[in-house]
Amino acid sequence: MNYQKLCEQVNELSRNVGEIIQQERKKFDPNNIEIKGLHNYVTHIDKLSEELLVKGLSEFLPEAGFIAEEGTSTKIGERFNWIIDPIDGTTNFIHGIPIYAISIALKEYDKIVIGMVLEISSKEQFYAWKDSKAYLNGNEIGVSKQNDEHLSLLATGFPYHDYEEVDAYLDLLKHFMKTTSGLRRLGSAAIDLVYVACGRIEGFYEYGLNSWDVAGGAFIVQQAGGTVTDWKGGNDFIFGKQILADNSALHKNYLEGIQQFFK
Repeated sequence: MNYQKLCEQVNELSRNVGEIIQQERKKFDPNNIEIKGLHNYVTHIDKLSEELLVKGLSEFLPEAGFIAEEGTSTKIGERFNWIIDPIDGTTNFIHGIPIYAISIALKEYDKIVIGMVLEISSKEQFYAWKDSKAYLNGNEIGVSKQNDEHLSLLATGFPYHDYEEVDAYLDLLKHFMKTTSGLRRLGSAAIDLVYVACGRIEGFYEYGLNSWDVAGGAFIVQQAGGTVTDWKGGNDFIFGKQILADNSALHKNYLEGIQQFFK
C-alpha cells in the first residue's frame, strides 16, 4: 500500500470538495437546516460534501468501508475504513463563521494510517500518512516546544447535548483559566487538533466527541510529535468520547488537571 500516494489523492479530492462547499456557502440559507438532536444540526451541504467524498474515496480504495457522520454509506470494510466528517464545525458554517473543516482518516484494522484536515476558508490543509512527518500545505510542521503551563494556550469545546458532567467541566475550565495563559473555543475539534500539531496552541481537550471529529486530527498531532490520550491516559480517544491532545511536554500537567475533576 502506497500511503503517500493515497494521501495525495485524498488531499486533492478534499480541496475540490472544499471549493464546492465554499460556492454553496455563498447562496446558503441559514434557515434551511435539519435538527438531528439537541443543538445538533445538519445542512444539505454537509450531505452533499459527504456524498462527494464517499464517491471519490470509493474510487481510490474500492474495498474500504466508511464511518461517516451523515450515514451516506454503511459499508464496513474488513481491513480499511474511512472515517469522515464532511463539515466539522457545522454551527460555525451556518452562522458564517469561517472556522470549519473537512476531516478524513483511514483506519487499517485498528490503526489510523492517513489523516487529513482541510480548513476550508483558509485553504490550509494538514495531513500525514503512516510513518511520515506531518505537513501543512507541503511544509513540515511540529508541535510547540513550550514546557511552561502558565505560558501555554489551550483549546476546548463546550458540551452541547451531554450536560451530566457540565459542573465538573466548568470547574476544570476555571482551573485552566488560572494555570494557563488562556483558553480558546473555536467550534471545530478537527481544527483545534491540527492547531496543536502545528504549534499554534499547546493542547486541546474535550468530551462527548465522535470518531469523525477527532480521528484525522489526532493522527496528525501524533505524527507532528504530540501526545494524544483519553482522560485516563490510555488510547481510547477515537471512540471513547474523551480526548487530550498536546505537545507532549505538558501532557502530564494537563492530564493531572483533568483528573482532578474527572475521575
